[in-house]
Amino acid sequence: MQGALVVQNTPTGGPGRIGDWLGEDGLPPDVVHAYDGGKLPETPADHRCLVVLGGGFMPDADDRAPWLARARELVAEALKTRVPVFGICLGAQLLAHVAGGTVRARHGLPESGSTELTLRPEALEDPLFRGLPARVKAVEHRVDAITRLPRDAHWLASSERCPVQAFRVGERAWGVQFHPEATPRSVAGWDAESLREQGFDRDELVRQAELDEPAAAANWRLLLGRFAAVVADGG
Repeated sequence: MQGALVVQNTPTGGPGRIGDWLGEDGLPPDVVHAYDGGKLPETPADHRCLVVLGGGFMPDADDRAPWLARARELVAEALKTRVPVFGICLGAQLLAHVAGGTVRARHGLPESGSTELTLRPEALEDPLFRGLPARVKAVEHRVDAITRLPRDAHWLASSERCPVQAFRVGERAWGVQFHPEATPRSVAGWDAESLREQGFDRDELVRQAELDEPAAAANWRLLLGRFAAVVADGG
């Protein structure tokens, strides 16, 4: 059985440091460049876990991103067969969509750069989020949002502009709206004009991300290590 099946949805939206972290924890990433014609497998069962990365699409935008239909099928099968899932940004939205939640395009105010998240009471007992600070910083880069969680989902974190920042479906599938793989260098590569149109200054976003990076990196390394432990447990 292979390590982590990683679905990449855009040329610049790679796994970044979480690919390194997964490899360090015994889950070498098998990255499928789905946006570039990379073929997604018929089943997630040949891998120990499934990771779906971000991208500027709605989770059912099959006209723009035809591979998303197969990605949704993989997530649905993973939920049925208890293959662990970790979804980031679009990946989280896709998980919510498959499990019965609602995602809306360009909903509310946008978020970009290092952003404060507030952990909810359910996070205290969550295998990944337990013990993290009540308020943590994470890099955001979104305009779309999950507006309704699936029934029986565990709501784990929120931010001022986006209520659903993290959640769990069942016992082995997590979605995070933020980007644990992103670093200040990632932020520096974003389009400055697009950010200005949304009311953000890229230089200031980079500066704040650099200030928050030590604590953020420690928190998200811990969280990904705990995800790897869930995978290793196999329960």
